[in-house]
Amino acid sequence: MKKRVTGLGGFFFKTKDPDNIKKWYKERLGIPVDQYGWSFWWKDKEGNDCITQWSPFKDDTTYFQPSEKQFMMNFRVENLVELLKALKTEGVTIVGEIEEYDYGKFGWILDPEGNKIELWQPVDKAFL
Repeated sequence: MKKRVTGLGGFFFKTKDPDNIKKWYKERLGIPVDQYGWSFWWKDKEGNDCITQWSPFKDDTTYFQPSEKQFMMNFRVENLVELLKALKTEGVTIVGEIEEYDYGKFGWILDPEGNKIELWQPVDKAFL
């Protein structure tokens, strides 16, 4: 199997007031936030444009379920379907079904401590 994780796709966290926290990060740290948070652009080893997302979510979001943690990580992966098959055979809990959008495919797993991990096979050019 090829490399499983190729990078950090995003960091998501719960907050009481996403708009206020985005304003704080913009004013104090100069982060150029938008309605989703901050889209950080970078280049991979081959020089391709890549994106990593930082996003605050309202504290009552159900997106992190079944985890009750205050955060969720998103990892960039090369082949989501192949990876989920391998993880399932290794006894990893798969959450839900693969979802596909113009900007990539998504799948979810739980780590041993119940943290929900989002796996993303990106199509970064969809954001350009």
